[in-house]
Amino acid sequence: MKKTFVIIGIDDHPTPWFHPDILRIIQEGSVFSGGIRHHEIVKPLLPQGNTWINITVPLDNVFSQYQLFERVIVFASGDPLFFGFANTVKRKLPEAEIKLYPSFNSLQLLAHRLVLPYDDMHVVSLTGRPWHEFDQALIKNEVKIGVLTDREHTPATIADRMLTYGYTNYTMHIGENLGNPATERVRTMTIQEAAKAESQYPNNLILVRNNSRKSYFGIPEDAFTHLNGRSKMITKAPIRLLTLSALELSEKTSFWDIGFCTGSVSIEAKLQFPHLYITSFEIRTEGAQLMEANTRKFGTPGITTVIENFIQADLSLYKAPDAVFIGGHGGKLKEILCHLKKVLQPNGIVVFNSVSEESKNLFIEGIEVSDLELLTTTRVSIDEHNPIEIMKARLK
Repeated sequence: MKKTFVIIGIDDHPTPWFHPDILRIIQEGSVFSGGIRHHEIVKPLLPQGNTWINITVPLDNVFSQYQLFERVIVFASGDPLFFGFANTVKRKLPEAEIKLYPSFNSLQLLAHRLVLPYDDMHVVSLTGRPWHEFDQALIKNEVKIGVLTDREHTPATIADRMLTYGYTNYTMHIGENLGNPATERVRTMTIQEAAKAESQYPNNLILVRNNSRKSYFGIPEDAFTHLNGRSKMITKAPIRLLTLSALELSEKTSFWDIGFCTGSVSIEAKLQFPHLYITSFEIRTEGAQLMEANTRKFGTPGITTVIENFIQADLSLYKAPDAVFIGGHGGKLKEILCHLKKVLQPNGIVVFNSVSEESKNLFIEGIEVSDLELLTTTRVSIDEHNPIEIMKARLK
């Protein structure tokens, strides 16, 4: 039995208007579905004796109920293909037939209320999703960012995150209950004002950039907060950039920085490749404060900081890496590589910067017992500092 879903987009107007063709579809229907809020809006239009299926999590329960029926009419917010329920149906039931009757999505409605052109708007959904895509949009300095919210990712919590990482260079436009003439509200605020403001749900927002933040390509060493003021503990900017180049990060997804110290490599990686999921490990407890201070200073939210002995860490808790930099090893380089071998993705890259013949030999011995192959070594000398060999290996 081939399933058919008729998905009708609506806004929050309490008495929605539908084209006569859509009204006829509703009146001829028998099985309907949507959120609780949608049910309250359309209930007066539904035929007597209808069956209603609430869309609530877990969605597997909802789709198991759909299996009992050949045709389901679904009411969804706005455009069902815009981070909407039609995408869920296509993913879970790819063979199902879908007929769409979209409305304006909520970000379109907000742009219309503001008379704000939105052809250059980057859209991010935080509805039941983590911060990653939003952080990426901030770091990429997007001119306009449209944000779909939920009850946890409110305008205030979004503004607070922006303040934490120094993104005060945006104006926030907030739309609440869009489409409902009795309760609709549109407000424009600074990020500081938005962090203190309460908002009615449902809501969404558009961020408009006022000016660009300072950008870096090779952050100067003295710009970082250092471990006990020891500036020589930091990876020098030219070495840092060569290291990131060796890691091939533009093609990678998950980057691990082992022995991050001040966080310079992690932060540079996040600025240059904001799409990355970055997990940074450090055994010294001071690392947590250093990473927090430096990520705030350079506007790099989203780096996962792990203060633990890497060899003893449960690596299954973190997104498996396809690129790894070993910045500190405490003489346990072989043990680190053997532990890393358990989670490194196929063709994963490992880069180590050797400062001595001893550490170079340790790395070579370590990769031999870890099914890695040495690809390249690059010897670099900067100013009066000792030469460094940037060593690159790949999982066989």
